[in-house]
Amino acid sequence: MVNEFKVITLCGSTRFKNAFLEAQKRLTLEGNIVVSVGLFGHSGDEEVWKPGIKDMLDRMHLSKIDMADEIYVINLDGYIGESTKQEIAYAEAHGKTVKYLEKPCDPMMETSRNLMA
Repeated sequence: MVNEFKVITLCGSTRFKNAFLEAQKRLTLEGNIVVSVGLFGHSGDEEVWKPGIKDMLDRMHLSKIDMADEIYVINLDGYIGESTKQEIAYAEAHGKTVKYLEKPCDPMMETSRNLMA
C-alpha cells in the first residue's frame, strides 16, 4: 500500500496489449496504483529483442512485483505462458496475492491465494 492505494503489478503475455491497457484503466479507476510492462515485445516493440534487453526487462519486472501488494494476471483465453508462470511462482514465493483476468484453466495455477478479481 502507498497511502490508501493498493499497488498492483500486471503480468501476462505482451501479445495481449489491449487487455493490459483495459485492465490498467479499470484497476486505476478502482483506486489502485497500477504498474505495468514498459514494452510490448509480442505486439510490435522490436527493441525488446535486442541483445540483453529482454533479460533486463524480465529482471525489472520481478522488481515491479517486489513493489506490489498483488499481481493481476492477464490470461486472455486462459493463456499463461512460461514467463508468466515464473512470475506467478515468484509472486507467491514472496507472499503476494495473485488475481486473474480469467479463471485459470490449469489446476496447478490454482492455490488458496489465487483469486478471481
